[in-house]
Amino acid sequence: MSIEDTQMKDTDIKNTEPEMSNVNTENVSSDKLSAAAVGSSANDSKPEESNAESVSEAKEKVTKQPHKGVYLLPNLFTTGALFSGFYSIIAAMNGEFSNAAIAIFISMILDGLDGRVARLTRTQSAFGAEYDSLADMVSFGIAPALVAFTWSLAPLGKVGWIAAFIYAVGAALRLARFNTMLGVEEKRYFTGLPSPAAAAIVAGVIWAATEKGLSGADIASWMAMLVPITGLLMVSNVKYRSFKDLNLKGRVPFVVLLISVLVLILVALEPAIVLMGVFCLYGLWGIGGIFFKALR
Repeated sequence: MSIEDTQMKDTDIKNTEPEMSNVNTENVSSDKLSAAAVGSSANDSKPEESNAESVSEAKEKVTKQPHKGVYLLPNLFTTGALFSGFYSIIAAMNGEFSNAAIAIFISMILDGLDGRVARLTRTQSAFGAEYDSLADMVSFGIAPALVAFTWSLAPLGKVGWIAAFIYAVGAALRLARFNTMLGVEEKRYFTGLPSPAAAAIVAGVIWAATEKGLSGADIASWMAMLVPITGLLMVSNVKYRSFKDLNLKGRVPFVVLLISVLVLILVALEPAIVLMGVFCLYGLWGIGGIFFKALR
């Protein structure tokens, strides 16, 4: 090979080296640009994700915060029922047993109105339900037990206060079971004697006996049986009609209107006797239904 040929090859090699270096630098620069682009997109996505997480956390905090304030109208009726139940205890301590029994019936009326008012005005709330349950315990659990004990059961000693306690704990268990069975129990029937009806039986007997001049000591033995039996009926599985399916908006025969007027006249003439009789029959109705089913 000649010297000129070798020199030409050396020049060719030198010319190709810059071209290869240019290619390498271009590849490296393109890789750096793509990596920078990926990094910038990742950095851009991080603030968006953090913003989304912060928004979701803020929403969760807002949903977890309880609503401030309570509905006034239905809770006023519940407070009135609680006041009447508390007043019945004070009246019994002062020896005014007729007023104590009447106060329990007033509590029944107010207790029946608070739920209907809440549904009509669409002001139902969890606070109102819990408040109503606590008020019922005072008005239909503690108050009738203490009034019966003060009026009749105190001279019996331990038997007397145990009978009153059975009624009170029966009312507490009845209310607790009712709260846990909401939405499960059939609307047409109550499982166990309702606590307002049980309180009306005890208060009705006390009111009627006081109006007729009977003292608690005269019927202490009967009250020692009536009070705990009423308490046990509240926690029993006996079915009682709730009358929630009663349609008062529809048309009824004219005779029904006449009967309603006669009942109101009887209540006006002898309220104690009539109310006692109505609620005692209601308490016996559930027991009679068991025997009727057994005979069938």
